[in-house]
Amino acid sequence: MEITAAEVMKLRKATNAGMMDCKHALQEAEGDFNKAVDIIRKKGLAIANKRADRDANEGCVLAKTNGKSAVVVSLNCETDFVAKNEGFISFTERILDLALATLPADKEALLATRLDDRTVADHVSEQTGVIGEKLELAYYGKVEAAGCVVYIHPGNKLATAVGFDKEVDGQVMKNIAMQVAAMAPIAVDKQDVSPEEVEHELEIGRGKAQEEGKPEVMWDKIAQGRLNKFYQEATLLNQTFEQNGKITVREYLQSVDKSLTVKGFLRFSLS
Repeated sequence: MEITAAEVMKLRKATNAGMMDCKHALQEAEGDFNKAVDIIRKKGLAIANKRADRDANEGCVLAKTNGKSAVVVSLNCETDFVAKNEGFISFTERILDLALATLPADKEALLATRLDDRTVADHVSEQTGVIGEKLELAYYGKVEAAGCVVYIHPGNKLATAVGFDKEVDGQVMKNIAMQVAAMAPIAVDKQDVSPEEVEHELEIGRGKAQEEGKPEVMWDKIAQGRLNKFYQEATLLNQTFEQNGKITVREYLQSVDKSLTVKGFLRFSLS
């Protein structure tokens, strides 16, 4: 049967599939639009299953805030060529907007959230069929605070989000978001580091002291000193403020507002 260009364009708009794929799906469905949509979706699932064992190490990392909440999303693919594609970036932005609007509890909840007429997971599978590469929602996180800011490093490979206990000047918040991007802290402050991580660092410190031939009676003291250095390097408020070099991030924030502090942050990088 004859398939019109208008019918093909309608199916393309609904599925983002290629023109020839849409035409073939409509021919197979004998012109039935809904059946053609199902054919396109099944094709996407089939390709997704075939590529399930591929590595999706490239992608697009984006972040967005409404001032009180902030989200970071990473949609991964197989090649940098796809990651830079305008359609792929636009698809990531749609997921990002949905995440900010609904603030799901975790990545699994975001995948189960409906975007238009089906779930995010369904869309990702279908786009795998359209693009021909494995796609994966690799990361989703959220921060909610009195003041939030985000930073996306040029190239869409790294993004951060930071929440503060109060609203402050936008440049101040951006400076901290860039600090998180550059220095990759693991926690806000000392007390936010897990007991397991603390014990791990102490154990490393004791081991190094032993290797250096220090007296056993000094091992714990040396290990504690190494732990303090770890806190300075790995916790945001105790890091050296990169834009100054002479003060900590905590001291920088206190110079702006004595009680200003960071409530939480996110950082995700593809490299």
